Amino acid sequence: MVKISDIELGEFPLLLAPMEDVSDPPFRAVCKENGADLMYTEFISSEGLIRHAEKSVQKLDIYDYERPIGIQIFGDKIESMREAAAIAEEANPEIVDINYGCPVKKVACKGAGAGILLDLPKMQEMTAEIVKRVEKPVTVKTRLGWDHSTIKIKEVAKRLQDVGIQALTIHGRTRKQMYKGEADWSYIAEVKNDPEIHIPIFGNGDIDSPEKALEYKNRFGVDGIMIGRAAIGYPWIFNEIKHFLKTGLKLDVPTLDERVKVAIQHVDFSVEWKGERLGLLEMRRHYTNYFRGIPNFKPIRTTLVESESYSEVKETLLQIPQLFGEVVA
Repeated sequence: MVKISDIELGEFPLLLAPMEDVSDPPFRAVCKENGADLMYTEFISSEGLIRHAEKSVQKLDIYDYERPIGIQIFGDKIESMREAAAIAEEANPEIVDINYGCPVKKVACKGAGAGILLDLPKMQEMTAEIVKRVEKPVTVKTRLGWDHSTIKIKEVAKRLQDVGIQALTIHGRTRKQMYKGEADWSYIAEVKNDPEIHIPIFGNGDIDSPEKALEYKNRFGVDGIMIGRAAIGYPWIFNEIKHFLKTGLKLDVPTLDERVKVAIQHVDFSVEWKGERLGLLEMRRHYTNYFRGIPNFKPIRTTLVESESYSEVKETLLQIPQLFGEVVA
């Protein structure tokens, strides 16, 4: 049984990655229904939280059916991160998570996210202050290093464990790689297999099928896997992986009716939570994956991504089974 503090997550938990403008409550709802064991919010700016910025505060919204859930924060100032962690804790998640992995220039080049990998003493001090400030278990998500020449992930893991984090997720790329190239899980395995490491180690990067999940589980020995981009528009991946790990058999891919049902559930919640304009705008990235593999789907996709009307989007989605029959990827 894998546990973060006293939170039981099962024998081999599957985690939903915190993805900006993706891992919001509507998306988390469909992922939870389809097998995600632990989910994280989008990353939230510490400066935004302590200044009560509306967009940052809204990201604190969590629902009971999502539990267990972690709220993830990022920033480059220790005092701001301490106070943001306390604000996050007041929203009553199970976990407070620190982002030390975001590679985006406007974050990393200011010393937040993956930028702090260039200053390990500061990373350790910031983490220690957050652990002291909150009662909830603290976890961290990070990358291998800033670039290949600065990979010190075993040192990072030990420093963070020493100051009290309860679990560590490692994305198998450097900041310089962004999301290009192949994630190198050998470094993650080195951390997991180090006898001085006793907290759960989760691997992240490139898991996009049940077969790959099983291969990486066996090959690298991690305690669980975090899934990000592969779940966008395809929340079924969690249950597909669980079924394959348990039985060695693949579940049938979702039918068109199932795809439409979940897409409508997702868009309904998105519009309810964010309003029609923003809710529809942020759904656009999901449609391609919800209906991947359907021949001649481009005109329908164009209608979905260009429409600014909730009723038109819903009507278009409802037409898909009639237009395409039971063609599946």
